[in-house]
Amino acid sequence: MRAVVTVTGKDKKGIIAKVSAFLAEKNVNIEDISQTILGEYFAMIMLADVTSATEDIASLAKECEEMGKTIGMSVRVQHEDIFNAMHSI
Repeated sequence: MRAVVTVTGKDKKGIIAKVSAFLAEKNVNIEDISQTILGEYFAMIMLADVTSATEDIASLAKECEEMGKTIGMSVRVQHEDIFNAMHSI
């Protein structure tokens, strides 16, 4: 099972390191990653394999949201199917 992880907020040092380390602690494997800087803002999207995650996707999403608050970023986790449904016409 795969999930889409989005991270947005004001750019600062260490965002990728903190988010990827947090996901690694939860046994989540990042399969693909794209990030950009838009002016002073940071935007990243990751495709992650959550098959072996230590928690279900709902718990993982909640914990990522809380972790995001501690680093001043918005971090969202969605099941890949839900993300695709939301972004199709």
